[in-house]
This record gives sequence, C-alpha cells and structure tokens, in this order.
Amino acid sequence: MIQTTGRQRFINRYMWLIVATGGLVLAYSALRLPSHLLDFRFVLLFLLTVVISSRIAIKVPRVNTTITVADTFVFLTLLLYGPSAAVIVAAADGFTSGLHISKRWITILFNAGASACAVFLTGSVMRLVFGSAFSIKSQPTSTALIALCVVAMAQYVFHTWIVSVCLALKNDRPLWATWTKHYLWSSLTYFIGTFVAGGIVKLETTVSFYAVLAPLPIISVIYFTYEKYLEDIRATAAQAEQAERERAEAEHARADAERLRAEQAERHVEELNRYVEKLEGTSKELQESHEHFRYAAFHDALTGLPNRSLFTEHLRIALDRTQQNEEYQFCVLFLDLDRFKNINDSLGHPCGDELLTLVARRLEMCIRQTDLVARFGGDEFAILIDGLQGPAEAIRVAEKIQQTISAPFKLTNHEAVTTASIGIALSASSYKEAEDIIRDADTAMYRAKDQGKARYEIFDTAMHTRAVTLLRLESDLRRALEKGELRVHYQPIMSVRSNELYGFEALVRWRHPERGLVPPSEFISLAEETGLIIPLGLTVLRESCIQLHEWQQRSLSNRDLVMSVNLSGRQLTQPDLIERIQEVLRESHINPSHLKLEITESVVMENPELAAATLTKLRGLGVRLSIDDFGTGYSSLSYLNRFPVDTLKIDRSFISRMNHADENLQIVRTILTLAANLGMQVVAEGVETKDQLNQLKLLKCQYAQGYLFSKALDSMQADLFILNRTDVSVGLEADFETVMFAM
Repeated sequence: MIQTTGRQRFINRYMWLIVATGGLVLAYSALRLPSHLLDFRFVLLFLLTVVISSRIAIKVPRVNTTITVADTFVFLTLLLYGPSAAVIVAAADGFTSGLHISKRWITILFNAGASACAVFLTGSVMRLVFGSAFSIKSQPTSTALIALCVVAMAQYVFHTWIVSVCLALKNDRPLWATWTKHYLWSSLTYFIGTFVAGGIVKLETTVSFYAVLAPLPIISVIYFTYEKYLEDIRATAAQAEQAERERAEAEHARADAERLRAEQAERHVEELNRYVEKLEGTSKELQESHEHFRYAAFHDALTGLPNRSLFTEHLRIALDRTQQNEEYQFCVLFLDLDRFKNINDSLGHPCGDELLTLVARRLEMCIRQTDLVARFGGDEFAILIDGLQGPAEAIRVAEKIQQTISAPFKLTNHEAVTTASIGIALSASSYKEAEDIIRDADTAMYRAKDQGKARYEIFDTAMHTRAVTLLRLESDLRRALEKGELRVHYQPIMSVRSNELYGFEALVRWRHPERGLVPPSEFISLAEETGLIIPLGLTVLRESCIQLHEWQQRSLSNRDLVMSVNLSGRQLTQPDLIERIQEVLRESHINPSHLKLEITESVVMENPELAAATLTKLRGLGVRLSIDDFGTGYSSLSYLNRFPVDTLKIDRSFISRMNHADENLQIVRTILTLAANLGMQVVAEGVETKDQLNQLKLLKCQYAQGYLFSKALDSMQADLFILNRTDVSVGLEADFETVMFAM
C-alpha cells in the first residue's frame, strides 16, 4: 500500500511537470507569435480544430489507433504559421479532447501540456534541420516530402514518449513495453495528418485556402452519416445476436427438460448400481493403497531406487544361494559421493537432491538387469552384483561407475562435478548375515576415502581389525578428554636473525595408560572425524593461553612471547567459534595480538569464501593468523591476498630436503618473496641442521622451529628453556649436540 501511494505521488509530480512545462511553452509561444499572423484564416483553423476536428476520428481496423482531422489542422497550422501558432492550436486541441476522455483536471491539463510540448519540440527540430525561414510552399516535391517525414516522425516520437512515460508509471511496466503496446502503430495517424496538411499547403499555391476548406462541411456530414450508419448496423447486429441467444437458450431449455426426463428414467437403475460401484471403488482404492505403501516401504522417495530394506532382502536371497551353491558368487559395492556436503552448502539442498537423482540414473546405466542399485540415505548408494565371475569383474564395475560419476552433471541452473569412493565386499562362506557384508563394504569405502577419495578398495580382514581399533581408540579418546590424560607441549619458535626466543607452538600429546604415547597422527584425524576436535581444541587453546600469561607475568623479557595454536577445519566451521575464543582471551588475560591461530592450507581452500569470512571475524578480535603447511595445498594467490593472515609457515617437507641445488630451495625462496610482497612473516618448520638454518638466514627468513632448537616440551621443560634461552642462543653458534645437551 505504501509503495502504491509513493508511485501515485511520483506520477502526479510527473503530470504536473508536463502541465507546467506546457504552460511555459504556451506562454512563450503566445509572446513570440506575431500579431499580424492572427488573421481570419488562423482564427478559422483554431475554431475548426477545437470545435469540430477533434470529434471526427476514423478507427483503423485491427490497429489500436484512430485518424483524426485535428492532427491535420495542427500540422497545417505548423506549416502555414510556424511553431508558435501550432503550439497554441495543439494546446487548445489537447484541452478539448481531454474534456472528452476524463473529468479529472490534472488529466485534461496533462493532455494539453503534452500536446503543446510535443509540437514545440517538433517545431524546434524543424527549424534546426531546415532553418527558421523554411517554407514548404516554395520547396520542390522531394524536399517537401523529406520535411513532412521529419515533422511527422518528430511529432510522433515526442508526443507518444511523453504520454508513454505516464502510462508506464501508472501500470508499473517497462517504458519500452508500454510504448510498443500502445503507440507503436499510432505513427499512421501522424504521417497521414502531416501529408494531408502538406498537400493542402502545396495545393494552396493553385487553389485558395478557403476553397480547400469548403468541402469540410460536406465531409463532416458524410462522416456523421457514416457513423450513424455504423451505429444502426451495430444495433441491428446486437438485435440479431440477442434473438439468436434467446433461440439458443430456448433450445437449451428444451434439451435440459429432455435430459431431466431421461435422468429420472435412469435414476432408479443408477441407485441400484451405485452401491455395487462404491464397493468396487473401495476395493480398488484399498488395493492401490496397499501397493503404494508397499512401494514406499521399499523404495527411496527422492530417486525411486530400492531402499536399504529391499536391498537387504535381495542380499539375504544371494546369501542363501551361496549356501546352496558353492560356485555362486556375488559382491556388494558401497558408494559414497565425495565432497557432497560442499555442493549442498554452496548450491543448496534442491540442487543436492537433483544431483542425487542424476547419480541414481547414471548408476542404473552401469549395471545389468540382474543387478540391483539402492540408495541407503544421504549420498550413500549400494550395488549388488549378482552372479559374479570373479573379483576382476567387481573391479571393472567399480571403475566404470567412477568414470561415469566423474563426468560433469548439468543441473537446472548450475554445473556440478563430484567423484565417488567405493568399498567392495566379495561374497564368502563366512558371511551369515546381510548386514555383515554391508558393514564390510562400508568399512572398505571409508578406507578408500582415507586413501585420498575417488578410488575403490576391496575389503580384507585387516580393515575390520583397523575399524575395531579405531572404535576402541575413539572410546579411549573420549575417556582421555574426561580424565584429563591429554597434555599440551610447547615447541619453541626462534628468531633466525637474532637467535632469540619468539614464542611457542602448542602441540597436544596423549599418553595412553596402556599403549603409552599415542602419535598425534593417529588420534588427531580421529578427533576431527568424530567431532572430538572441538572440545580438544578448546582445551588446548585455553591451557596454552593461560600458560602464556603465566610466562609473561614472570619477567618483562617474556612480555612479547607469542603462542601459536592450531585451529582445525571442524573448529573453523563452528558457529560459536568467535565467542569461544573471546571467552578464552578474557579468562587468560593475554593481549589478543600475542595469540596466533594456525590453519592448514588445505582446510582454508576447502571453502575459501567461508574461510575468508571467518578469518576476518577472528582478525577483528585482534588475534593473529597463520597459514600452516604452506606449499602443500592448492591455494590460489588471489585467495591468499584476500585472507587476513599475518604469517606463512613453510612445511617441513621443503625444509628437510633443502640444499643449494635442490628445487625445494627455489620453492622456499619463492614463498619468502611472496610473503615479503604481501607484508607477511614466515616461519620455517622442521629445521634440524645448522646448514638449513644458515640457508634460511641467507634467504632472510624471520623465524624457525624444529629439533635444531628443541623438541616439543612440557610446561616445566619450557620453563627451563625460557630461563636458559640466553645460553641456548649462544649455543646455536656451537655444535648441535651441545645445544641439545643444554636442553
């Protein structure tokens, strides 16, 4: 309602603008009109235009326009007396014609103003093109025709576009669409009026003007007689149509009466059959409902594929067949789409559903009629290959599926690319339950994902053992979090130039009560997969920040120490990550600039848009950001420039193989140059020899960490390292063994 009122207010302002402009044009034309031109012929033209001509209009069949005599008189005035006189006549014609079409004064005045403005602009164009002293009487026929075309086209364009703007605003339609709908064909009336007026002017050179106008009363009588004739024809046609309608209604009434009698005669038969039909319909509906519920119970609603229940039933039949025939073989392929969650999150769930449907159709194309493909839910599919000839056939089917799935998918508004990880479980006499072979195929599928995705793996007993081990390890990890068995260790980060202590990287260590020290490579990925990384990461962050504050309070020389803490991909997508970090900063009382959060390059590039937004929020807290393992992922330089990071950490794989002739040295040099151009600091990881340290000094790397300086230390060992850091700095000039002994 508010939007409509605002648009109406804007329309009224536009109409009043045209009225005001037309008034100014009319006043200007009246002042510029020479008094000697106001002869009887001009007065006659004015009266004919106002009183008679606007009432005479001929409708052009099949075209939304009319030809009026008023247009001819306006153009005639323009050619005989000039633009000033034509503006007055056009304004008067617009005013009188406005009285016929509306009772609103603004509409009447707008009609007059639009006519005045259009004629004024047409006269200006005529003077600009042909000169102010141009007279069509004295011009040859070709020049006269050109002049008449210019006048007609100018008047057509100016008048129709002024009015089209108002109609477009009223109807809330595009201006071009409004003009083409209402005025595209109206050029006919302008060109006819112009050429008739030009003919009269040219004819005046041989016949007097009044002789030309003499037939006008006769033409008017003929026109009104013609209109009366058309009106009589329309009335006669209406009477005939009414009579035909009454006759049709009478016949329809008679037909209705006959139909009613027939219905009465058949009603008792229908009543007898109705109950039987109702019973038959009820029986059919029950049958259809039964079939529908049975289909829905055993099929996926989205893809139409069999669901897990139906697949399991077919798998049980296959297992029974192996018990009866030892030579019979089959296999189960468990398929999961890689990075399907990214497609759902970026393109939306409707696109994800469409992709799943297309995947289902492609899978159906990859199997035989005797085989079965089912959807278990989400992006998981299972395939039963019946009558298997051997493991090689299962591998061929898996490779065919991967090749088919890897081709781009054309969605409604997007193109999507995905791959599939496939686990294969071959039939064996040891299988007794269908769920066991599904479980093993699922285990093999997860093994394929762990090995890099977009591949297949065949199940073996080692996979099952590993799955059981991981399950037990997950349980132990949960208990370790509850009992506080995890400890934070700190590896020093040193200044390459000054050999001074710059800070520490917080690293988590787990000493299992039975297994002893568990490598981080075993339980960090498990924590990431199970979501335990969120409480684990928060514990490490809180403990390391509190420890940093304790070190900083002990000595003024420790006030600038920096603590680097790793942030996992799971934590990066945590909705309350910012609030959690703010809470830790408040509890530990450290300066946010002394906390550096490290995110691996691969995690950042999984979803660069989300990562950039989250990192910007983290940077807003005042903490510093670092890209860990830089050089091992697939980062784009354009994205790197958008990330608000302070530091790049060169992966240890480049440092460990760095020498004067190795390409890794060139990679390290390139990373350092890139960081310098972007205003970032660089930390080299895995520094173990003095030669590596000297190389980093020559390359002007700012910071380094590794076994050359120290392994990861517990808090007490780190205390000693801080106390002895002056001795350590000197020791770096001595032998490596001396440095490690001092530790």
